[in-house]
Amino acid sequence: MIKDKIHVEVAYALPDKQLILPLELSEGQTAEDAIHASGIAQRFDGIDLNKNKIGIFGKAAKRDYVLNNHDRVEIYRPITCDPKEVRRQRAKKVNK
Repeated sequence: MIKDKIHVEVAYALPDKQLILPLELSEGQTAEDAIHASGIAQRFDGIDLNKNKIGIFGKAAKRDYVLNNHDRVEIYRPITCDPKEVRRQRAKKVNK
């Protein structure tokens, strides 16, 4: 049985740069398969699939998520600051 092809994207963004790579894969491939097939981890030093979380169009997903046609696999950077503290600092600036 011949599997149909699906079209997906793999995305990663830094504060000053982003990369979205289009791919054509066989049906039944996972998010992790797409990441490896894209080669995106070799383009950015910060990608470690044991640490980075991933998602599909902004919704958290596991690496074994089976992709659908036109899905976008997003690799997320680790949070480097406390979001609550950032909001506090922003509020202090507004209230001055």
